[in-house]
Amino acid sequence: MSDKFDRLIERAEQLIARIESVLPQPLSPPDWQASIAFRYRKRGSGHGVIEPVRHLAAMHLHQLKEIDQQKEKIQRNTEQFVRGLPANNVLLTGARGTGKSSLIRACLHTYAEQGLRLIEVDKADMIDLPDIVEVVSNRPEKFIIFCDDLSFEEGDGGYKALKSMLDGSVAAGTPNLLIYVTSNRRHLLPEYMKDNLSYKPSDDGEIHPGEVVEEKISLSERFGLWVSFYPFSQDEYLSIVAQWLSFFGVPGQAIEQAQGEALVWALERGSRSGRVAYQFAKDYAGKHAQA
Repeated sequence: MSDKFDRLIERAEQLIARIESVLPQPLSPPDWQASIAFRYRKRGSGHGVIEPVRHLAAMHLHQLKEIDQQKEKIQRNTEQFVRGLPANNVLLTGARGTGKSSLIRACLHTYAEQGLRLIEVDKADMIDLPDIVEVVSNRPEKFIIFCDDLSFEEGDGGYKALKSMLDGSVAAGTPNLLIYVTSNRRHLLPEYMKDNLSYKPSDDGEIHPGEVVEEKISLSERFGLWVSFYPFSQDEYLSIVAQWLSFFGVPGQAIEQAQGEALVWALERGSRSGRVAYQFAKDYAGKHAQA
């Protein structure tokens, strides 16, 4: 009788262990000394984990050209943050490949020695923001929650989570955390022609947005700092190309000779972005190094 009872207890414990393995678990802190950048990821079981980024791409502020005004705003806000001064959550919007995410990475490298850390979160995981905040709230470091290329579709669960986290939650914001987001959409939601029909004029002729438009504006306006990026002119593009060619060790005379190829490269891709300039410079420098 005793053996049967023991086996029953053992099987019950095994069953409980299996059930516990699939239940949501509290988010555990990572080894904060392992890196200056981290990623929040969901495992197959649905459990969230903050992982250190072992191989972090180097990027420095002096390497980013033709975005001086944007650089000044982001750097100033980030410096205020690491010094414990008032600072804003940031929304970086505009043309693709113009340096939005690179600027954030460059700020991370610049202020890492002063305690700045970054946690990258995918759009799909925005709903778990409160759990991430709970893990970092008592840490001495300063954390940027970073989401790259963010945009929402109607009904996305992460939309309301981010909106509440920025401004509107009952819980007070933690002073050691800011949210930096890059997006090609200024209001982070798709905008349709039918939305314009919700605008209504008042008796004096003033136009007021309807509820649909107000909802789409309400998220982006909760970011205290908006920084806009614009397509580069041809001269600006060539300046960025020259900077990256120099970075890859191409001599000055060869840089001037590369301008024609750089313009063709941009024409083939339909863009004169900083990303295209960097890609051309890598191709050109590697090709001529073998010659």
